[in-house]
Amino acid sequence: MQVCLSTNHLLWNTTLGGHAWVFLNWALGLKAAGAKVVLLEKMRWADDPQRLFTHLRQFYNRLGALGLEAEVMLIETEEQTAQLASVRSDLETLTAPLERVFAEADLFLNFKYAVPQEIVDRFKRSALVDIDPGLLQSWIVGGTVSPARHDMNFTIGETVGQPGSKFPDCGMKWHYTPPPVHLPSWPVTETPADACFTTVTNWWGEYELLGGESINNEKRTNFIANLNLPSLTRAKLELAIYHEDGNSSDMPLLTKNGWQTRPAYEVSATVDDYRNYIRGSRGEFSCAKESCMVLQNAWISDRTICYLASGKPAVVQHTGPSRFLPDKGGLWRFTTMQQAARFLDHIANEENYEAERLAARAIAEENFDAEKVMTNLLATAMSQKTKGHRVH
Repeated sequence: MQVCLSTNHLLWNTTLGGHAWVFLNWALGLKAAGAKVVLLEKMRWADDPQRLFTHLRQFYNRLGALGLEAEVMLIETEEQTAQLASVRSDLETLTAPLERVFAEADLFLNFKYAVPQEIVDRFKRSALVDIDPGLLQSWIVGGTVSPARHDMNFTIGETVGQPGSKFPDCGMKWHYTPPPVHLPSWPVTETPADACFTTVTNWWGEYELLGGESINNEKRTNFIANLNLPSLTRAKLELAIYHEDGNSSDMPLLTKNGWQTRPAYEVSATVDDYRNYIRGSRGEFSCAKESCMVLQNAWISDRTICYLASGKPAVVQHTGPSRFLPDKGGLWRFTTMQQAARFLDHIANEENYEAERLAARAIAEENFDAEKVMTNLLATAMSQKTKGHRVH
């Protein structure tokens, strides 16, 4: 089976290791499930072919180091096609021809909500993948996002399209899939007792209009609400923040209140840096965006499941009732700062930590194993009837 995966700047991203792992876990899971993977991206640097070729070769080398053999398929504008005319034969040795992929791909998994309908329609079978549960549906209702029609729609949000959901389904049928983590890439590691509970996080963000109400959807909002947490727990806490220094920086305020802080680029510039940072942590502590609590979407971060797979217990903000997230034993979801402190102290206790490590890994194995998740997703996708809108 061949699966084409539209990745959101995975090819061009060389400085955001955490962002890259979102898509790498999917791609590695597809490979483990027996699929041949093609990665779809928009063309860049058509006016500088040598830079483009160098970047493509380096990208394939990075994939190879992760054990992933995948082809790249690039969508070009007319202007880019003209710019590349003289080096077309060289480019075709490094990329998958569009017509071949359209003909051979059994499934198109689309993470990019703006892929045009004419591209989606060229595939035999297509599926939209929602990784912004609740927000995507709100964007569709508000008219800020208008995704193309697909044969089916997947979502990582447990409550999307379910009775009692706090947001509309947009008249679309949604199939739930857990976010995947590729377990062989995230083996269990041991860390010293004095290691920090960490997370890698954005800080500033945007307001969102949800149910007619504007909410501040910055990660900063709920971290600042828990500013005094270090004074309530014996666990050491560190935030690696995508956040510029200067007059607007909150790092001095955080440090004053007992947090260790560092720029995220120090620990996540590459996929290896990001993975090593997580594996060198005692566990994770993280807050969620306010939209998750408003929408009650039972969201769990793609980052948190990497901690769990590595045997790192997580204390994260409660985002709504879940059918399977335990709220104990390896994954503790808090609603108040005092509760978070109790959870952290429980995990930090040496008498409890080994059981917590094992529980964290067990949660990842049972619920988020990329090979199992992708096997189930492919079975669902291939069992659905297509809408018959493919362009021949």
